[in-house]
Amino acid sequence: MLYRLLLSCLLIACLKTDAQLVWNTQSQHAGESMPCGGGDIGLNVWVEKGDLLFYLSRSGTFDENNAMLKLGRVRIRVEGRPFDKGDFTQELHLQDGSVIVSGGGVRIVLWVDVFHPVVHVSMESKTAVRMSAVYESWRYEDHVITDAVECRANSYKVLQPFPVTTYKDTVSFVENRVQFYHRNRDDKEDIFDYTVRMEGMSAVKDQLYNPIRHNTFGGIMQGKGMVAGDRTAGQYADTKYRGWELRTSRPVKSQEITIGLHVAQTNTSKEWEEGLRALIKEPGPVSVETSMESSLERRRSIKWWKQFWTRSYIHIDSKDAAVRTIGRNYELFRYQLACNAYGEWPTKFNGGLFTFDPCYVDSSKHFSPDFRAWGGGTMTAQNQRLVYFPMLKNGDGDMLKAQFDFYLRILHNASLRSRVYWNHGGACFTEQIENFGLPNVTEYHPKRPAGTDPGVEYNKWLEYEWETVFEFCLMMLDEQRYDGVNLQKYLPFIDSCLSFYDAHYHKFDAQGHYIFYPTSAAETYKLTYNSTTVIAAMQTILQRLILVAPDPKWDTMLAHLPPIPLGEYEGHTTILPAEKWDRIQNRETPQLYPVFPWGIYGIGKHGLDTAINTYKYDPQAVAQWDYTGWKQYSIFAARLGLTADAAKLSGWKFKDGPHRFSTFWGPGFDWTPDHNWGGSAMIGVQEMLLQTDDRKIYLLPAWPGEWDVSFKLHAPYKTTVEAVVKGGKVVSLKVNPKEREKDVIYPGRGD
Repeated sequence: MLYRLLLSCLLIACLKTDAQLVWNTQSQHAGESMPCGGGDIGLNVWVEKGDLLFYLSRSGTFDENNAMLKLGRVRIRVEGRPFDKGDFTQELHLQDGSVIVSGGGVRIVLWVDVFHPVVHVSMESKTAVRMSAVYESWRYEDHVITDAVECRANSYKVLQPFPVTTYKDTVSFVENRVQFYHRNRDDKEDIFDYTVRMEGMSAVKDQLYNPIRHNTFGGIMQGKGMVAGDRTAGQYADTKYRGWELRTSRPVKSQEITIGLHVAQTNTSKEWEEGLRALIKEPGPVSVETSMESSLERRRSIKWWKQFWTRSYIHIDSKDAAVRTIGRNYELFRYQLACNAYGEWPTKFNGGLFTFDPCYVDSSKHFSPDFRAWGGGTMTAQNQRLVYFPMLKNGDGDMLKAQFDFYLRILHNASLRSRVYWNHGGACFTEQIENFGLPNVTEYHPKRPAGTDPGVEYNKWLEYEWETVFEFCLMMLDEQRYDGVNLQKYLPFIDSCLSFYDAHYHKFDAQGHYIFYPTSAAETYKLTYNSTTVIAAMQTILQRLILVAPDPKWDTMLAHLPPIPLGEYEGHTTILPAEKWDRIQNRETPQLYPVFPWGIYGIGKHGLDTAINTYKYDPQAVAQWDYTGWKQYSIFAARLGLTADAAKLSGWKFKDGPHRFSTFWGPGFDWTPDHNWGGSAMIGVQEMLLQTDDRKIYLLPAWPGEWDVSFKLHAPYKTTVEAVVKGGKVVSLKVNPKEREKDVIYPGRGD
């Protein structure tokens, strides 16, 4: 117990010191903001010209166009401009999920209730001061999108023959509160209606799950003793806004503001308002005690954050500051992911909850803070999976639920696609899939030539790319293996994904193997014959199912699988991306997917030399070697035991991003903050420290001997591994449960 406590204290101390989470100067703009959040709410917090500002974001805020809209901006202003006094600090407290801003005798604490969607702002002052909070909205009028690039923030992606409009919100003073919300209209065709019509699914429209209709999101801002003030107006960055002010009725030494946020599909706006009011308590008397540590809500949230940080950690000690940065940024990014721990919707790969004005990402993009490239309700599978895979070893299995539930909700719609287009069973999930389970309408291509297979996107990157859903099947199986969850909830989903391939490719060669043609190997190798990504995925999943949910049909499918294609470069046997392919379209390396995620090749497994040859000699694999964005070469190198490459790539992956907050990476190939950049980086470091093969646990399989480290990670079968490594030697090891220690293999142990 003492050992664990010391390590936990060491972690918190290192995060606070090494991470440089205290800023002593104000920010220049929103691009220099700091994340704060909890539950499924994210705030971008910064102080600019004496004002404390923060953006409000929450999971599920999809409008008529399937853009993921922010819920507004709040501006806090304290009389006398205390943050300009010269003793300013802004600090992120990872251990309790709060941001504290202080200066000039004033201290403001921001935190989000993990268990209720409420933002808390608590002010304390040495002298009585007046304070105001202004809710600012840029959606005070309808906005017709006229720039084709701006359309990339929604599911139309491009300008249409009809106006694409972001409709205005409803904002008003209600009894000395500010109430604001956006309610999706139903008097015009929205993105769901348009997609269903253009993709030939109208006959089953009334059977389709629809998360867009009547989606309503917004909130209410209030403070005890605060009254409605002025209406304001201005422009921030490229966007005009209007404001609704609450202000204290007299000078005060303490003040608390709460902002409740509600997202729901309701039949009427009144029904939504009733749901909002149920979230919000009447503001009570304010004091330091009631507004902070002593409140039940605050204590519960602090407890959650403390147990979150004891689930797992990685602290790296080195004379090299760049190496220490890996451990620091690992934890900072994990914090960003935790801010959507309990969202109904998955953390978005293209910014999560922490996007900001796009001009601070790309000076050519002059759009509102709602903008993000690659859409709001579009869930791109190959990007999303990199955000969620690292949660397994971090022990954050409860955070996988949002991503799993996303697929369970759209299973019916994906199954209807197969029935409507091909009249067979199984669910067909595409790569760029909407939150209602149909392909993105522009990637499907409304102007497709007559006679085109109606179930295939007319898109040279995405055609026949249906296998990417298998990685989420693997995560479900892994979650069962790691945490012992009941797999029954997920078996129908996994079954349907496999059944689609069995039904769609139910032709066999002379050896009795499936003929997987046409298929795709990620977005890169197109019109493939026997794609390696398809074969490797089905092989791994079927083998796992046979162990945990035996059924003769799994054995039959497995027997019909062709072998993974092999080839040769410069006399070296290598893995091929497919037996044959028509063209190369993108920059992925699917020939190494049997290494990650499928784990067919790797340390301690047959054919490791073949996988290493592929990494080293396949000219396409060599050409794509990189660390940017979703590139996963640090993962490949770690799984192959290539320590030098894994270390180099992880160092590059985890170096500070271009913004003031160091893990706001991007835009990479996507947007900022690039969450699949961070996710792939996390996986690489995890695999350097700990790899598993069923019950085997490989410790330090690709860890540099000169990097001292203390860590706690999770392994299958409800196992945790805690170790302290100095000078390349394991000086302390704790495995829980203890009987699993016999399964640990590491250098110097003699295994």
